[in-house]
Amino acid sequence: MVTTAAEKTGIIEKHRLHATDTGSPEVQVALLTSRILELTEHLKSNKKDHASRRGLLKMVGRRSSLLKYLTAADRDRYKRLIASLGLRK
Repeated sequence: MVTTAAEKTGIIEKHRLHATDTGSPEVQVALLTSRILELTEHLKSNKKDHASRRGLLKMVGRRSSLLKYLTAADRDRYKRLIASLGLRK
C-alpha cells in the first residue's frame, strides 16, 4: 500500500520543527520509517522481489545516516525522535 498525500502530510506535521519545515532530519527519518514499514510488509508476501529489497536496504542505510547525524548534532532531538517512532528498545 502506497502512502497517500494526506498520510504524508500528517507525518510531516507531527515531526516538523516549525510551520514551514519539510526537510529536517526528524521529518526525513519519519517519512523513511513509514516507507520502510510498508516495504517490509510487501516483502513478506513477495520474497523474490530483489529489486524492492535493494531499495529497502538503501532506505535503511539512509535512515541510519540521518540518525547518526542527528545523534552528533543534538542528542535530545535524537532521543525524542526514536521514542516517538519506536525505533529502539
